[in-house]
Amino acid sequence: MSMNDLIIVGFGPAGYTGSIYASRYALKHIVIGKQIGGQAGEAHLIENYPGFSKIAGFDLVQRMRQHALGFGMQEVFDEVVNISKDDPTGLFIVKTAQNKEYQAKAVLLAIGTEKRKLNVPGEKEFYGKGVTYCATCDGPFYKDKVVGVVGGGDAANTSSLYLAEIASKVYQFVRRDVLRGEPVWHERLKKNSKVNIMFNTQVVEILGDDKLKAVKLNTGETLGLEGLFIEIGSVPKTDLVAKLNVKTDEKGYIVVDAAQQTSIPGLFAAGDVTTGSNKFRQIATAVGEAAVAANSILEYIQKHH
Repeated sequence: MSMNDLIIVGFGPAGYTGSIYASRYALKHIVIGKQIGGQAGEAHLIENYPGFSKIAGFDLVQRMRQHALGFGMQEVFDEVVNISKDDPTGLFIVKTAQNKEYQAKAVLLAIGTEKRKLNVPGEKEFYGKGVTYCATCDGPFYKDKVVGVVGGGDAANTSSLYLAEIASKVYQFVRRDVLRGEPVWHERLKKNSKVNIMFNTQVVEILGDDKLKAVKLNTGETLGLEGLFIEIGSVPKTDLVAKLNVKTDEKGYIVVDAAQQTSIPGLFAAGDVTTGSNKFRQIATAVGEAAVAANSILEYIQKHH
């Protein structure tokens, strides 16, 4: 079991930023993850990250990744299934799905969040058969078809605009009577004739046979669709967090202090999975939290190891 100063968990903006700073601090480290980019990599268009007036999420994350690789980042494509801390030594042992074990003086969790589910009948049955959670991933399969988008925030708004370039018609189901998120998207949606926004409307059941055919709405109406894109926000990835017995808030987000340290000494967290940055979960805040965390980790190692 090789010894590292630091193990970073996550292949998103926070993970790559943590690696860049760790390299500059000469901290021996590895970054473990399953999927490059996380949710940031799925974003159709990003217009609020400094230095890029417009850029696809995957392209932005790839630039971050190449930056980190240029500084010598060592990637491990695997899934972390358990993290434990050895009491006598204060060292962390990280175990993965491929039965590998890694040891480190500190750990940075940059595990992000996962898409929130509707939890309605038919959702599980038709996942991958018309139900999807990523417009940029699956949108091209719905060329000239009628699709729906669930949600009223930025993710849903941008997904509707993106799908309007591909599909013949887009219905956006908004639970409230107003759209949320950045007003710039609201204006673009209003001007797009292919998008029909249905306020005070919820999908209560997903219908079909071998694939999705329609959705039943809370209004009693049944609307024929060939694809349904669920964009109703995110929740923290709780499986690994629960095993750690680390302090979280009532929604399961990891509580961090100003140094990005969790309730467990030596265990730090950055990005969307934390309560940091006034809970404003953006790529810019994830990057900032990771930079702070890396600096705090350097100080922690110097003090305790």
